[in-house]
Amino acid sequence: MKKQHLIFVTVLAVVILFYREYIALNLGILGVFLSILTFAQTKTELRDRPFLFLFVTSVFSSFAFAWFGDAVSFVAVFSSIFLLRFRGTFPELKPLLYLEILLINLFTFIIRVFNIQQWYEGSKERSFVKKMITFVLIPGLFTVVFFFIYAHGSDHFANLFNDVDFQPLTCIVIAIIGFYWGFIFWNFNVQTCIFKQNQYLNDDFSGRINTEKPTFGFLDVDSERTSGLISFSALNILLLIFLVTYNYEQFFEVSKSANSLSAETHERVNSVIVSIGMAILVILFYFKKGFNFDEKSKSLKISAKIWIGLNALLLVSAILKNSEYIINFGLTYKRLGVYAFLAMALIGLIFTFIKIQNRKTNAFLFNKMFWASYGLILVCSYVNWGAIITQNNIERKDFAENFHLVSINYNERILLDYANKTGNLLMKKQISQRIESYQKESFLSKILYYESINIDQTKSK
Repeated sequence: MKKQHLIFVTVLAVVILFYREYIALNLGILGVFLSILTFAQTKTELRDRPFLFLFVTSVFSSFAFAWFGDAVSFVAVFSSIFLLRFRGTFPELKPLLYLEILLINLFTFIIRVFNIQQWYEGSKERSFVKKMITFVLIPGLFTVVFFFIYAHGSDHFANLFNDVDFQPLTCIVIAIIGFYWGFIFWNFNVQTCIFKQNQYLNDDFSGRINTEKPTFGFLDVDSERTSGLISFSALNILLLIFLVTYNYEQFFEVSKSANSLSAETHERVNSVIVSIGMAILVILFYFKKGFNFDEKSKSLKISAKIWIGLNALLLVSAILKNSEYIINFGLTYKRLGVYAFLAMALIGLIFTFIKIQNRKTNAFLFNKMFWASYGLILVCSYVNWGAIITQNNIERKDFAENFHLVSINYNERILLDYANKTGNLLMKKQISQRIESYQKESFLSKILYYESINIDQTKSK
């Protein structure tokens, strides 16, 4: 199919799926549709393992959004589909550049769309699309514009169409949105400068690396190596002292109130994450090029690895404290989020260690962390965290019914069982009404999670 065919097919799909509907099951269907269409349009030789992996994650993410319909699954399906499209077109580009390509195309649409020759592949004979534009699109646009003009000028004219359940303006807006996304998805432009940037994002060094070239003109290589060794030695001592004081404050000080303990826990975790982020940046500064291959920098590498190990111990302490906090006060989204951030920090340290050990480029770390972040999004979109939180907290004596009813999502099935066991008729009524309201939505606006709950069975209990 030609570009214009793909774009207008996408517009048609968007109008059919989203006209007078909420974003729910319809986006999942669109995600599967675009994934299959992208697979069919991609050349066979470009369907390598990464492409097939992204195809599977795109389909799974689409099902995840159809099931939950939340923000995380939206990000997952959006990123999966665009990664699939980019990978199937320019597999040689590094994934970090895909973000740049997407941002450039999002903001240059208004300029590129008027360059019709670039995206509209014409032919001598009138194609079906040309006929649609000639006989339907242009006349339809004029008809709609004058319809609103006449309806505004005559009440009787407007009343003639009151019984017609059609909203032309809504349809036009949805079609414009569909054209915008379809145009970017099927006709994204890659600047020449992006291909030039790609060579700087390789995981391995290429060519001969000059180990005698310092970073700054006022320092020679020996001075820079010595400054790095002194810096890491001082930072190791400082971090060791911080580890002792941090763990003493975390585990041995007198227990405080829940609110103050919560604030302190999050502040300390934030400090840990910022500290590790800065630590990785310092290591990236010293191990850019030459020091990766400098035989005289063995002591520097050992000091850097020790610092990585101490930062990993700091992370473990933060994980243990967060676990203790959860044991005492229960699970919440924020406390699970702390685990996620700490896990990403730990992954960053692991890849930093591999970078030093295997003499990788700085780009290696960013490339790996991109895929780690994408993996985290996928995991978050596939798992019902609300059910996990509720199931974990429901056995506690201090179980907060109203908090889990209002602030936690996709736990209705668990709360219904709880309401039946405790005889809480008010909670049961509120949950049943909520589920029924979702189940009454039209097919394309449904969230499949609520369709899996049988209200009749719960009412009979």
